[in-house]
Amino acid sequence: MASMDDLPISVMGSNFKRNSLVDEPVTDEEGSDSPESRVGISHVRSGSTTPRNRQASPTHSPRLGPSRLGSFDQSSGDVHHASSFSGFKLFGFSSNESLHKLKVDRRVKKRAGIVWYQRTRFKGILILILLVGMFFLVNWVMLLRLQEQDDIIEEHHDNQANSNPELPGNVSSPKISVQGKRKAGRRKWPKGNYGRLLALAAHALAEQGENKPEPKDLWQEPLLASSAWKPCADQRNWESSERNNGYIMVTANGGMNQQRVAVCNAVVLARLLNSTLVVPRFMYSSVWKDVSQFSDIYQEEHFINYMTPDIHIVKELPDNLRSLDLEAIGSVVTDADVVKEAKPSFYLKNILPIINKNKVVHFLGFGNRLAFDPLSFELQRLRCRCNFHALRFVPKIQETGALLLQRLRQQESYPGPLDKHLVGPFAKSTMNGNKARSPKGSRYLSLHLRFEIDMVAHSLCEFGGGEEERKELEAYRAIHFPALSLLQKTTKLPSPAELRSEGLCPLTPEEAVLMLAALGFKRKTKIFVAGSQIYGGSSRLTALTSLYPNLVTKEKLLSTSELQPFMNFSSQLAALDYIGCTAANAFAMTDSGSQLSSLVSGYRIYYGGGRMPTIRPNKRRLASIFSKNNTIEWRIFEIRVRKAVRQTKHVFTRPKGRSVYRYPRCKECMCWTGT
Repeated sequence: MASMDDLPISVMGSNFKRNSLVDEPVTDEEGSDSPESRVGISHVRSGSTTPRNRQASPTHSPRLGPSRLGSFDQSSGDVHHASSFSGFKLFGFSSNESLHKLKVDRRVKKRAGIVWYQRTRFKGILILILLVGMFFLVNWVMLLRLQEQDDIIEEHHDNQANSNPELPGNVSSPKISVQGKRKAGRRKWPKGNYGRLLALAAHALAEQGENKPEPKDLWQEPLLASSAWKPCADQRNWESSERNNGYIMVTANGGMNQQRVAVCNAVVLARLLNSTLVVPRFMYSSVWKDVSQFSDIYQEEHFINYMTPDIHIVKELPDNLRSLDLEAIGSVVTDADVVKEAKPSFYLKNILPIINKNKVVHFLGFGNRLAFDPLSFELQRLRCRCNFHALRFVPKIQETGALLLQRLRQQESYPGPLDKHLVGPFAKSTMNGNKARSPKGSRYLSLHLRFEIDMVAHSLCEFGGGEEERKELEAYRAIHFPALSLLQKTTKLPSPAELRSEGLCPLTPEEAVLMLAALGFKRKTKIFVAGSQIYGGSSRLTALTSLYPNLVTKEKLLSTSELQPFMNFSSQLAALDYIGCTAANAFAMTDSGSQLSSLVSGYRIYYGGGRMPTIRPNKRRLASIFSKNNTIEWRIFEIRVRKAVRQTKHVFTRPKGRSVYRYPRCKECMCWTGT
């Protein structure tokens, strides 16, 4: 094989020329060739086709130092070494300038990347801020629309009232106005601890609209379990007693509901002591200021006749006993003489001897003075028979109560399942022709806001009114609850915060409306509120009427002329509230200790057939939930409230020692027909 030196010079020059064309010389800023180019030209000068004057030009052949990538002796003419150097460049190895330029390019690209990242991050943050701003803007617009809708509804009611003030449903309460007069401009939530939650509730109700369904169990009870209990307290298994040891008189204190309990307890006591009961009388109260008597509220003749198989009842004492000074002979017994929920043995031991001696005893007060257990089966059933069967409202109350129910159901409805027991012969259908019934259109929720001043003062709780509220309630306690006021001064009692955490404070109107919203009642739900003398007046109802504008009271549904026969008779007005609450499709209480709530819920269980749900809040659990009002999210609030209320809807029999008026599901009052 021929060596490199044996090849013709022309061939080598031609090949080298081809290599030099592939790897063009790199010129510097002054236009001179690189050292690699100059070395190649010096070795092939004789075989080059380039003009001689260009090869000899000093511009194209400067004298440069050796490269650090290779060194050689120019005078030796080592073609192999020169070709090797050109091969280094051919395979991508660069000079100092090339490496420096590469580093510069990398730094430029890195800086460009940093600038791009910063610009992108800034744009992302800006977009996020815009989205959050749009979210709050939409919420603000929706709240404004809710407020405008409330103003339109109120203006509509005001226009109707001005055009025809005698129309039912346009009469405002003489003591408070449920809607109240709103000032022009933006509505402000009431001062207190729940402004944030109320705003979230308003937003949730607006989002719910008409398309989102309410929870399935909102208007229902556990049907199978509850419908298996049937009323049977009217069944008697004994004969009327022939013995008569004497007479029992009762003057019951409190309001209409406390008096109702006292009447039924007196019936049981008369049977226990084999005595004749005088028709009970009602004590005048400085709180209620009502002079109504038994015959003003209940049908006296029906009561006497229905109870005759059980006990003897007379309207007055015999003449020989009427003239006696009962206090002088020791026949007057006050609540101070009888412990609360006294057992039957107490009466047999302490009261029966008085009757045997004086032939008469007079109980003053008699509030919750008979225990529920231990009591014989027949005596307990007698209690239920009196409450659920013997006590009927007088026709005047029944007629007005029926009118109230018709207007609550929007005039077009059939009687409810409890109407005949509440309003008797006045429970008539108001449907026209064969028009189909719309249960959803006529149903309503009743709410007992036990937030009158007597309850608020007696609870010893605080409700956000500050020092002014504290002084007002202390003054009220000193007048109406002197024993409690004295106890408060002489004994260290739990603080208002401790009472609230234990669930011993009545729910405020704000807490009540938050509970209803969390349970899922729609904004258009019609709500009948019992008890219009709310402590704090219309300002305490602002939150309730703002979230639920279809809120009504008996004062709004009945005209002034229709309410006139009941004015200044709080017990008779309470009877109308009792009818409105008991007949409702759903009933919500705010204080489980209230007598009205206990009697209403028990009546609904007894006659409801498992279709009359009652919402009984667990106030201790709700207090724990409300304590987080500044941080809790609305969805979490909904879940926790629904769980707390759902647990109270379970069907169970009466616990031992508890009221049969409130829990009639027991063998004494109702019969189990399940398997």
